[in-house]
Amino acid sequence: MWFYIRRPVDPWLLLFTCLIFALSAVVLHSASNQDADKVLNKIVFMGIAIFGMWVIANISQATLMRIALPGYVAGVIMLILVELVGKTVNGSQRWLNIGITHIQPSELMRIAVPMTLAWFFHHFESTLNWKHFVGAAVLLGIPAVLILKQPDLGTALMISASGFYVLYFAGLSWKLIGLMSAAGGSLVYVVLHWNWCINILHEYQCRRIATMLDPMADPLGAGYHIIQGTIAIGSGGITGKGWLNGTQTHLDFIPERTTDFIFAVYGEEFGLLGNLLLLALYLLVIVRGLMIANSASTLFGRLLAGAIAMTFFTYAFVNMGMVSGILPVVGVPLPLVSYGGTSMVSILAGFGLLMSIQQDRTLIKR
Repeated sequence: MWFYIRRPVDPWLLLFTCLIFALSAVVLHSASNQDADKVLNKIVFMGIAIFGMWVIANISQATLMRIALPGYVAGVIMLILVELVGKTVNGSQRWLNIGITHIQPSELMRIAVPMTLAWFFHHFESTLNWKHFVGAAVLLGIPAVLILKQPDLGTALMISASGFYVLYFAGLSWKLIGLMSAAGGSLVYVVLHWNWCINILHEYQCRRIATMLDPMADPLGAGYHIIQGTIAIGSGGITGKGWLNGTQTHLDFIPERTTDFIFAVYGEEFGLLGNLLLLALYLLVIVRGLMIANSASTLFGRLLAGAIAMTFFTYAFVNMGMVSGILPVVGVPLPLVSYGGTSMVSILAGFGLLMSIQQDRTLIKR
């Protein structure tokens, strides 16, 4: 059977998730100027996401492998439709009208891409060679390029990262990793030169990179987000200014403080000790995910679980990096903490996959 209602969720992963949720509700209450409706909406989405996680956790690993490729194909078709007839919001064409609502297909690919690549390597496990890595790279590149054209650099990077982790855990050669790193370094050199950058990326993306290198060049414009974020985190000190007492937050200096820059609010009010607590919870989630990957019963499970765990790490690292000024602002939310239902549902769907993989291992042992 593809569905087992008797199968429980992973208690440790559920515990760490709920603790992060509790922290997120507390900081959102302050970041939203004590907007009870926003906090309630967040809690409702938490419940929906946890239910979705439980449903996915009860899907057998064999079923996940069967739906991986069809899900990927459907996702790519929707991305093409977005390019042709998609809805444009704030200059980005990312949404697809399906009649009753609008969906963002790129969010579906966060799960579909690593699932498909894990299925691909599992399918060719006995005959794996370098040609299969080339084929996997093509499977990864198609949705990444389509999403980059929307433009949505943040999601394209996250999907590329999740695909890379599958390739890495599948045994990608260190020589190829070195070549890819060299190519990436060359690309960085190119984009640091404005005239070259605008021929590769959108102008606003080039401006974000330039701003990261020198935010004071435009302190009231492009550099404002980074400057205010670093001021807020730095002013929190060791113990923070206290809940609801963040001056940068409540004097409206921090932009997008309930979404992409909520870490600045958290750092200002709870300080270094609060940051270490959040980092510890994130680390526990990542370690638990890697433990599930290590004990998975199939190559599909090992690759998918490892990619999900490391992609969660990438989400946290990129958001904290952009808020603190060491990475460009790319619109990546702080996982499970930022306000917004879509990101939360996609992350907990990944946790549901982890739990499904863990339960398959438990059932086989019995």
